[in-house]
Amino acid sequence: MASKVTFDTVRRLALSMENVEEGTSYGTPAFRANGVLFIRMWEDMETMVVRTDFEQRDEMIATDPGAYYLTDHYRNYPWILVRLSRIYPDLLSDLLRGAWRLASKERASKRPRTSRKPRGRSR
Repeated sequence: MASKVTFDTVRRLALSMENVEEGTSYGTPAFRANGVLFIRMWEDMETMVVRTDFEQRDEMIATDPGAYYLTDHYRNYPWILVRLSRIYPDLLSDLLRGAWRLASKERASKRPRTSRKPRGRSR
């Protein structure tokens, strides 16, 4: 059994990373890196939803299905569910940093919006 990881542990680790802000997503606490969601808590506050990639997700579930799992809702999305009661603090830190990197990369790959002049009738 892993040592006790709580939402406060998640919050402390998430807020220690650069350009992270706390907010909500679907009514639960969430964290964004440069505006991109990378962690949110599930409604039970004992499960965390974490951004990942499909290959890493499959590997984590195969390695420790007690800690990592999916629901049908997340099957086609690059997210994984994590039971806080089953994850070790050092693994949590690595997992959150990986999610932060993915979110930061996603933000960097998006082109900045350009402002357009409003269309109007010319006189």
